[in-house]
Amino acid sequence: MKNFFLLAFIGGSGIYQIEELRNQKWIKVSTPWGSPSDKILTGRVGGNKVLFLPRHGRSHVYNPSEINYRANIYALKKLGATDIISLSACGSLKKTLSPGTFVLVDQFIDKTILRKKTFFEEGIVAHVPMANPTSRLIRNACVEVLKKLKIKHQNKGTYIAMEGPQFSTKAESEIYRKQKIDVIGMTNMPEAKLAREAEIRYATVAMVTDYDCWYSKHDEVDVEQIIKTLNKNSNNAKSLVKNIINVLPKYINKEKDLAENILDKSIITQKKDWNKKTKKKLDVILKRYLEKN
Repeated sequence: MKNFFLLAFIGGSGIYQIEELRNQKWIKVSTPWGSPSDKILTGRVGGNKVLFLPRHGRSHVYNPSEINYRANIYALKKLGATDIISLSACGSLKKTLSPGTFVLVDQFIDKTILRKKTFFEEGIVAHVPMANPTSRLIRNACVEVLKKLKIKHQNKGTYIAMEGPQFSTKAESEIYRKQKIDVIGMTNMPEAKLAREAEIRYATVAMVTDYDCWYSKHDEVDVEQIIKTLNKNSNNAKSLVKNIINVLPKYINKEKDLAENILDKSIITQKKDWNKKTKKKLDVILKRYLEKN
């Protein structure tokens, strides 16, 4: 029996629209945590419905720490998203990961300190495991598509999430390189954590735009350089969007992902002790859990 799936894309810097979608409609979604970054675009690729949310807003008005990550993930969950692919710009910390390379992230290091990172507070506590923070099933589907499209990529990699919005100092960049981290970005945390809490399969396609500031043979990173590379990457990203929708189902129908029912073993507060207002606030996220339990 095939699983229901609804794939959502979150677009980072330089990706504010997916023109290839048919029957496009921008939908305003309200959440208990306020408004998401923008309206959410719905449309179709072939016979499949997909969702798209520009992480920074279509006019890029939110810096990484201003993004309402909880509202973004909740809004996608409310619309029925089962899978999220995050398309994110990043800096490379390895010479082999040149600008234009797509890295399928399998590990994160979270160095952000200013952001709200959980849905579970105010009377309902949950501790979701994050040992493997991205979906292997989605990553494998992406590998198949990227190979077919002949896009340079690396399967697996560690992404360090910095607070920003400033870029790294050379000293910071060199420290991260010594820790054997692959790429650096500003937005995938707490996004991945919240997707896990919402029981949504999540994967990051980190698109390298620069060498951060450590590589002496390249200029220091700046916005103009990033945008120039992002524009070159955009066609590849859109090709991935168009092709992944037909490939992903065979992977997620083959085996389960740990995110699908993660709350069954993560909520520690007994239901009899739940705060009623918080339970109502979490209704979209708790629906499957409550139906089963």
